[in-house]
Amino acid sequence: MRENEVIRRVGLARVLSKLGYCSRSRAAETIRAGRVSLNGKIKKDPETPVSEAQNHIAVDGKIIEPQPKIYLMMNKPRGVLTTASDEKGRETVYTLLSDFCRNKSSTTTQSPAWLAPVGRLDKASEGLLLLTNDSEWAALVAAPQTHLEKTYHVQVGTVADEEFVHKLVRGVRTKDEDMLRAKQARLLRAGQKNCWLEIILDEGKNRQIRRMMEGIAIEVLRLIRVAIGPLKLGDLAKGKYRALTPEEKRMLDCALREKTS
Repeated sequence: MRENEVIRRVGLARVLSKLGYCSRSRAAETIRAGRVSLNGKIKKDPETPVSEAQNHIAVDGKIIEPQPKIYLMMNKPRGVLTTASDEKGRETVYTLLSDFCRNKSSTTTQSPAWLAPVGRLDKASEGLLLLTNDSEWAALVAAPQTHLEKTYHVQVGTVADEEFVHKLVRGVRTKDEDMLRAKQARLLRAGQKNCWLEIILDEGKNRQIRRMMEGIAIEVLRLIRVAIGPLKLGDLAKGKYRALTPEEKRMLDCALREKTS
């Protein structure tokens, strides 16, 4: 090592997550259970400092090698849960990914590829959902502080006028006293009793659109996320997924750099 060279050290759970093995929370559980060794020695503290180079990390005695980064987009159908498992046996996004996991597990000596959703869409919501094993990238995309725009098409049980649309941008006080705002909103089309709105958010608050509509006593009939930053859902069929193209990944990364610079 050169004189004055600084070796960057981070917590063991974070390193295990960055290797693409599992989420940081699952890594912490695995470490506390005594299943993880560092250079041949069992470590039970998830914050054990680790230099990110020249370390051998093993789980249950198997050395963990860095996994290729995976970036998928899915068109999540309504009624599907964004969770790893459900005690009631309901369908989850991982049910839709079962063939992907089988294909990955057949080509590696490690466990099937770990993927996590980037943010969430609740059970009744549908549309664009990202999944990745790149935990740090996922945190940037999902973080409210990043202000990466998410675009939704929302059917509501009223015929919205100009004042209604402006109110969404000015701000709505929710039942739990939060003031929530859309960055942009516009009317897409209207029927006799309902209409479709395009709503763009850049705050990333939990269930923000549903809470805003609840605050003004308006029913949400459908809620579809159609874009994340410059990435559009396009014609991807419901329940299907595909890898991001290199150009799509570059566009998202460029948008993230602009938002965080």
